[in-house]
Amino acid sequence: MTVDEWRVLCRRDRAANRGAPKSILVLTAFRTAQLFRSRKGLLWRLSYLVVVTWYKLLTEWVLGVEIPVATRIGAGLSLQHGIGVVINPHVVIGEDVMIRQSVTLGNRRSTDDCPVIGRGVELGAGATVIGAVTVGDHAKIGAGAVVVKDVPAHGVAYSPTIIESRPAPRQEPGRPGR
Repeated sequence: MTVDEWRVLCRRDRAANRGAPKSILVLTAFRTAQLFRSRKGLLWRLSYLVVVTWYKLLTEWVLGVEIPVATRIGAGLSLQHGIGVVINPHVVIGEDVMIRQSVTLGNRRSTDDCPVIGRGVELGAGATVIGAVTVGDHAKIGAGAVVVKDVPAHGVAYSPTIIESRPAPRQEPGRPGR
């Protein structure tokens, strides 16, 4: 990751979390730790150890958010009331995703058994997505839902794991979609 890429990611994350200083702090620290992790050389590696230690202390111990530095997250992640969020480092999260409080994204058995969250997905409070599950673009996961099956694009998963397919919304002429 270059410094310019870091700036773009931080700018998109700040825009997605406007008015939520805690979320901005968590995501800026996350992106900074990723920047240091991606650099080569002894000085960068030693600096990374200091940065990642402070990142873990701040996010996990103080703010109650567990997002490992190895997690692949697209730009524009929005953390709404991010307390209790737990994400496995092998989860892949697309761009413009909204995660509310107490969401768990993890594996069932092995590290390869992790969810892939599409672009523009909304995860409701207390939602749990576990296993090798694909959540399609612009899907919605309801509050308290436990998702162990794939959710199609624009689909909705309710609790207890009711998945509903919905057609893609029609675009009005001249208005871009999300």
